[in-house]
Amino acid sequence: MEETTDSRPQATYDRIGVGYRAIRRPDPRLHALIGSALQGARSVVNVGAGAGSYEPEGADVIAVDPSQVMLDQHPGRRKVKAGAEQLPFPDGSFDAAMAVLTVHHWPDPERGLAELRRVARRQVVFTWDPAHRPQLWLLEEYLPEIRELEESRFTPLAQVVDALDAHTVLPFPVPHDFTDGYQIAYWRRPEFYLDPVVRRASSTFAQLPAAVVQPAIDRLRADLESGAWHRRHAELLDQERMDYGYRLLIAGEVSSE
Repeated sequence: MEETTDSRPQATYDRIGVGYRAIRRPDPRLHALIGSALQGARSVVNVGAGAGSYEPEGADVIAVDPSQVMLDQHPGRRKVKAGAEQLPFPDGSFDAAMAVLTVHHWPDPERGLAELRRVARRQVVFTWDPAHRPQLWLLEEYLPEIRELEESRFTPLAQVVDALDAHTVLPFPVPHDFTDGYQIAYWRRPEFYLDPVVRRASSTFAQLPAAVVQPAIDRLRADLESGAWHRRHAELLDQERMDYGYRLLIAGEVSSE
């Protein structure tokens, strides 16, 4: 079943969404963390669902996304094309609402978060704290334009916590072999950023012009070939996980299971 309630153009994900599932493969460790937060929820709405990553097994899930390209890749039966700010469901329709790395794409995050609280008794949101340090070396050394873009569109963590009235904030240090190919995934595998297919699966890369991205990638390639990158970041090669500010927020009803 697929319904449409929002016809707004979603240029970014309509453009990068093709082939998204091949690069953005759910990581089992993040899946376990989100699954634990959703434990006991029998009905779940996944807002900004994309291709359906991190949805809980055994629950009745409705996927909501404003991008038709993304919904077409979602494997579920129940899909609704809509924005987070106007969810087409009655109050308290779900045991839980989930939103994974999507709040920064919403035109009105506070309204969208209020909608999560309206339609579900529990809210589980995975997001990034733009004030966290350290940041990924890619932003510091090669593409400060990405840092400017990220800091302009990500709602400060404290505001998201307040809007949700979240009672739990869990850090998620990113494993060095993280399988979900969003921007932070390759902090210890810099050669992956050279691959245009990998870059196309990231909304930040997709929103920057080639005239900005390509010279930075050329400099990274040169630094990898000369060994300069490895000399600067030798300490990273011994790290299993790095905390770059990714957080799981839990609000509303506490699971009794």
